Amino acid sequence: MPDTADYTPPKVWSWNKDNGGRFANINRPIAGATHDKDLPVGEHPLQLYSLATPNGVKVTVMLEELLAAGHSGAEYDAWLIRINEGDQFGSGFVDVNPNSKIPALVDRSGAAPIRIFESGAILVYLAEKFGAFLPTDAAKRAECLSWLFWQMGAGPYLGGGFGHFYAYAPVKIEYAIDRFAMEVKRQLDVLDRRLAETEYLGGSEYTIADMAVWPWYGALVKGLVYDAGEFLQVQDYAHVQRWTDQIAARPAVKRGRMVNRVMGDPASQLHERHDASDFETKTQDKLAPADAAE
Repeated sequence: MPDTADYTPPKVWSWNKDNGGRFANINRPIAGATHDKDLPVGEHPLQLYSLATPNGVKVTVMLEELLAAGHSGAEYDAWLIRINEGDQFGSGFVDVNPNSKIPALVDRSGAAPIRIFESGAILVYLAEKFGAFLPTDAAKRAECLSWLFWQMGAGPYLGGGFGHFYAYAPVKIEYAIDRFAMEVKRQLDVLDRRLAETEYLGGSEYTIADMAVWPWYGALVKGLVYDAGEFLQVQDYAHVQRWTDQIAARPAVKRGRMVNRVMGDPASQLHERHDASDFETKTQDKLAPADAAE
């Protein structure tokens, strides 16, 4: 790997398989499936294929909130997609999401299955399907969607930008870390100023905008991602901290955060969710050793 101070981009870029850092084994410059593998299908109308990354948590929180609000049609099966092992490149998953990213959802409640990919699209689809967590008033709806798409546009600066160069890159590049740290702190300031004015991002109502932003920026200000809390001085964003704690206390959020989780306290991990009772009987700390290893 050349010293970054001496690096000059070549005329034509070529893929160096050894130059990808922690995730080199799953990064490649082409799309499509790498192997044949059908996706499992459970008994519920909604089939979710995901992992409890921030993008995955958005959708499981939404589904648990819908169920808590009495929308029984939101019952779902959540199947674990282990992205570090390349599950997202199986032929069945690629058929649902040609972009090979989690989460992906299939709605089988109608005459023909409907696929939905991209976390923001899934949130909007579910909100419209069930008439929940997306205001119908034109001005409130516009505000909610603006913050939802703010997250979709801002998130890559936090994850693929700051997170990659600060936590995962094979070499520490001062310019890249400084550039993305500055942008992430600007984003936190945007959120903090907004939340100084309103209880939730869309206004007085809890919406899909909060569900989209919370798993990323809430985790960041609690020091749960990239071990960067001190570096970014996240305690300075008092209004984001207040909002983060308020959402984290919601029972549906607590459940949604557990689904498809494979890291942390075993009691917080529910690798797959097929029934509400799974939260009581199938978290990893309650499984027999042989089952837990599967």
